[in-house]
Amino acid sequence: MVAAAPHQSLADKQREFMAQLLDEERALPESWTDRHAAGMDIYRNAYRARLVDALRDTYNRTAKWVGEDAYRQAAAHHIITRPPNSWTLDHAADGFPDTLRELFRSNPEVAELGWLEWAMHQAFVAADAEPLDAAGLGEIAAGFAEEDWANMRLTFLPGTDQLPIAHDIGVLWRALGEDSREEDGESPDFSAAEPLHCVVWREGIKPVFMQVKDAEGRALQMMRDGATYGGMCEALIEMLGEEDAVARAGAMLGRWLHNGLIASVSK
Repeated sequence: MVAAAPHQSLADKQREFMAQLLDEERALPESWTDRHAAGMDIYRNAYRARLVDALRDTYNRTAKWVGEDAYRQAAAHHIITRPPNSWTLDHAADGFPDTLRELFRSNPEVAELGWLEWAMHQAFVAADAEPLDAAGLGEIAAGFAEEDWANMRLTFLPGTDQLPIAHDIGVLWRALGEDSREEDGESPDFSAAEPLHCVVWREGIKPVFMQVKDAEGRALQMMRDGATYGGMCEALIEMLGEEDAVARAGAMLGRWLHNGLIASVSK
């Protein structure tokens, strides 16, 4: 007597269906016929096409830069090798800049541009927070002693992010924001004369970015990682020398306040 196959719950069936959807090499259930297999092929292709289109909404400029065919191949590769595991399409594009870095090694600006688009998307959906301005810091710091300034730490707006970049992605971003490429077909000059950092945050409901020199980018990264203001100043002195570092530290703090990157301070 042959034992009956164990009963599958609805959750088991759903998990098996998703496994089949994401892995075309997975062995089909014994109960499936050729008709089921053909239907899964159709559904799988439609599912991937929808995700490729969803990624394009986030990586529109990247797709314009590399070309539609190259973009769709890269997006399909990403979906197959790193299938989404979240309930929301907001996360479907997660990790795509890493895929771009892998696939476009000879064109590293592609991954930098992709990172910027993803960071802008993340800033847009980040939690709301009210930025601290210079007047607000003045009120907080009115009673600061010298050691309080040295021990001061900054909290930045949710969604703030940054990346060291080797290209002037701002030039590329603006060029790709136009309706079409230049009429003569020439690419914009996006070479950077020195290392830069691209910083992304949100102003109101609008994600924005700026490019800063390497010293400021490293100082900002230190503060975002929890360093004290005094520790950041010491690092600047090592990079720039004492006289330049003191002037630059104050200017950078003022710029971060003016641009609305800082949410709060503590000591």
